[in-house]
Amino acid sequence: MSTYKHKVQYYETDQMGIVHHSNYVRWMEEARVDFLANLGWEYRKMEELGVVSPVTAIEGKYKRSAKFDDTVSVSVFVTAFNGVRLCLRYEVHDSEGVLLFVGTSEHCFMDREGNILNMKKAYPDFYAAVAAEVQP
Repeated sequence: MSTYKHKVQYYETDQMGIVHHSNYVRWMEEARVDFLANLGWEYRKMEELGVVSPVTAIEGKYKRSAKFDDTVSVSVFVTAFNGVRLCLRYEVHDSEGVLLFVGTSEHCFMDREGNILNMKKAYPDFYAAVAAEVQP
């Protein structure tokens, strides 16, 4: 598990100071990028190697609202990884620990030509680092 902190910006809110729902998906991406960087696999590094990782599915459940000036924590959990498909779960909590949002995302891995990559074969170090994080 990895935890990423984000300070809610004014532009992420509506006139009531409530975070617009689309921003939770952005925070999931920020947390995913941070998670991989902490494993030593920055997105830039992967792209330089010719690896892209498109989102194939995304889902979210809103529990409570974040507000302007809150600091939220986004925890990332790897729920499944077979080298081709990566499944992640996210939990967003406020600074008091209240659960605000639960989401999931699924990703595949491809080369620049759009061919599916098996990261276990193509990049065994990446596979080992991510597989070690699996928490079903």
